[in-house]
Amino acid sequence: MDHAAATRPLAASAPPNPLSGEVTVPGDKSISHRALMFGALAVGTTTISGLLEGEDVLRTAAAMRALGAQVQDLGGGTWLVAGRGIGGLVEPADVLDMGNSGTAARLLCGLLAGHPIFAVMTGDASLRKRPMRRVTEPLSATGARFATREGGRLPLAVEGAADPLPLDYRVPVPSAQVKSACLLAGLCARGTTRVIEPEATRDHTENMLRHFGATVGVTPEGDGVAIELAGQPELVAAPVVVPGDPSSAAFPAVAALLVPGSEVTIRGVGMNPLRAGLFATLAEMGADIVEANRRVEGGEPVADLVVRASSLTGIEVPAARAPSMIDEYPVLAVAAAAARGVTRMRGLKELRVKESDRLAATAALLAANGVRVEIEGDDLVVHGAGGQPAGGGLVETHMDHRIAMSALVLGLASRAAVRVDDSAFIETSFPGFPALMNRLAGAEALRAP
Repeated sequence: MDHAAATRPLAASAPPNPLSGEVTVPGDKSISHRALMFGALAVGTTTISGLLEGEDVLRTAAAMRALGAQVQDLGGGTWLVAGRGIGGLVEPADVLDMGNSGTAARLLCGLLAGHPIFAVMTGDASLRKRPMRRVTEPLSATGARFATREGGRLPLAVEGAADPLPLDYRVPVPSAQVKSACLLAGLCARGTTRVIEPEATRDHTENMLRHFGATVGVTPEGDGVAIELAGQPELVAAPVVVPGDPSSAAFPAVAALLVPGSEVTIRGVGMNPLRAGLFATLAEMGADIVEANRRVEGGEPVADLVVRASSLTGIEVPAARAPSMIDEYPVLAVAAAAARGVTRMRGLKELRVKESDRLAATAALLAANGVRVEIEGDDLVVHGAGGQPAGGGLVETHMDHRIAMSALVLGLASRAAVRVDDSAFIETSFPGFPALMNRLAGAEALRAP
């Protein structure tokens, strides 16, 4: 379908009443991708509950089927995956289309590198612009061979290694995707794969490897960590309960903070400390967020978040926090736009290679709506309005779901409505987002312009 014909403009304006109610957000996207992949590599049948059923994750499910796993949707977010065992994936009959998902594409590079099969991977227009060299270069040391378009971009062809070598790799820039791709390749290698991170990134892969029976060690290494994986383990099917995605919870949470008088409870949110940087940052800004009913599900900490409208103050966000909140900077920038004073977010180089140049797109989102903002090197500097931003702008989303949702949250908190040029691809990450926000608003605050 022609993208221009399929666009879905959307507008958001301040609701007549405070946001209120209890909601759950879709399952964690990072954990959903990994649950399907590890289920495909395990012996036996894995039951996954709470799987995110957005387009990105459904692409991973389709890829696992194409590689020989039996993947069954039982409805209600429950899925069964009958695995092939380590080294048991089969050559796909057709091209693997990963849609808009950079996580799925990069992790799949690692998974394919360790199997002696040939595969071709592509994606949508946005994904085909994004660099894959950051994973293909280290993975080539396993013996796998990759061919890509200029700049290391999709479509990509991979010929996996028949006898993959274990990696000993120092990740130059913190990236959970690169680390995870190397560990996935290491599952099929004899010996120990070692990945050194300059700063610890989200550890869902390590947690899930242990959950399925692999031996994983993590030790301090300078300011970061060294992860060691014993190769060729027998992964055994294990049930996975996917917590609510903290990156998705960020949107109703920030909206509740900014719309006066609001109180919203978000149930069952994953609170892995390597993912919870946004909530720590908002608390430093003065946010009233309470973690209730803390518990552990499937090896991951979970809590219910009670969020009340708050007066926020600008702060400096250190670069070291970026790995724990890399996807949340656009919506944090929206919170900063309504805060008193200046918020400086340091060290955002990684944002330049997301679905869009997310650093530039975030700055443009704010500028289009009357917020003073600057990019200084890899820092984003937001001058808060100390209340309702002006709004009234049209935001170019660049097919980036987080830019679209952040802009719509800004519209709920602004004096004038905020429009986005397209919202269709929000479904890839957060199915039902407009309906959920309208339910909290008790009104059609998000609507077609």
